[in-house]
Amino acid sequence: MLNTPASPLKFPRLLLTGAGGNLGQELRPRLKVYCDVLRVSHRRDLGSAAEGEEVQIAALEDADQMLTLLDGVSAVVHMGGVSTEQPWAPILAGNIVGMVNLYEAARLKGVKRIVFASSNHVTGFYRQDEVVNTRMPPKPDGFYGLSKAFGEDLAQLYWDRWGIETVSIRIGSSFSEPRDRRMLATYLSYDDLERVIVAALTAPIVGHTIIYGVSDNQTIWWDNSNAKHIGYRPKDSSDQFRSAVEAKQPVIDTKDPAAIYQGGAFVKASPQG
Repeated sequence: MLNTPASPLKFPRLLLTGAGGNLGQELRPRLKVYCDVLRVSHRRDLGSAAEGEEVQIAALEDADQMLTLLDGVSAVVHMGGVSTEQPWAPILAGNIVGMVNLYEAARLKGVKRIVFASSNHVTGFYRQDEVVNTRMPPKPDGFYGLSKAFGEDLAQLYWDRWGIETVSIRIGSSFSEPRDRRMLATYLSYDDLERVIVAALTAPIVGHTIIYGVSDNQTIWWDNSNAKHIGYRPKDSSDQFRSAVEAKQPVIDTKDPAAIYQGGAFVKASPQG
């Protein structure tokens, strides 16, 4: 967790959706310092509210529940929805219908800033020998990546038509440490995850900006030069783990699509499994 300043810029009420997910659980204690009240939500029980928290159960696909969830909210960190390759039905409910419900609720309740957890899988079918910037066309690697591309387009629509600002963060591989050679390029430390979210929340003017959530790794496939106005400066790197990861995975099968394309195993994942 970051050593935050004594008086950070604070929101009266910040909403964290998907607070029961892997990254939501990591962010829940971190985001409290940036708001007077942190409202956390998930579709299942989150336990008791900590000091300065509000806990609210809500399903993204339920429009009425989303209207209630967005009531009185200053800004949203949207980590909710399906986060892996799945059959179409749950992705449709959480990542398509749920996104529309979220943005409609934000419009009706006057919320003007959303940080959207998009994914690097929006561009998963670019090759690992390419460097991708945020203005290149999407090449999603499955239904999941496709749904995140939809979410980015939806954010653009709500900015152009209703003035709701969004930073879409194409999150890389956010774990305590990289697990394989691919993650040496895609690794995003938990502290850098916090840094990019706080930058996205507090940058004065963002419109709709797309940025890759990635640490300052030696190997990198993504160019964030079009998002410098966000002010995100990663401070961590996968490099400290490089020797151990390369020793664990010394040989790469260059005929394996997971080793050719940036999406890794997602390019081979079955949408039915």
